[in-house]
Amino acid sequence: QVQLVESGGGLVQAGGSLRLSCAASGRTFSHDTMGWFRQAPGKEREFVAAISWNGGSIYYADSVKGRFTISRDSAKNTVYLQMNSLKPEDMAVYYCAAGRNFYRFISSPHENDYWGQGTQVTVSS
Repeated sequence: QVQLVESGGGLVQAGGSLRLSCAASGRTFSHDTMGWFRQAPGKEREFVAAISWNGGSIYYADSVKGRFTISRDSAKNTVYLQMNSLKPEDMAVYYCAAGRNFYRFISSPHENDYWGQGTQVTVSS
């Protein structure tokens, strides 16, 4: 059974940091684009960050650029999201996803093949 399992969410004060992890199992994702989306209460899901299969292409939403860093360890089948300088507006459920095409991963998230169950990030002001 293929699974993406997020961890690392929690409560942090504004200005603080968290590191999210997404561990994939069931098959190798070394040839997939992986990344993160988030959804705040009452809002639509939005793209956060993506990394291509070899790490050669990385893309961030403007709202997180310069504060968040995405990385992956293909040997561990894991993708990470280092979140620094967190703001109250970053508060959301963060979802890991995997897809076959880097550009469509971002532009057409509904086509992504696999999604995690989400991890809550709460930022207090």
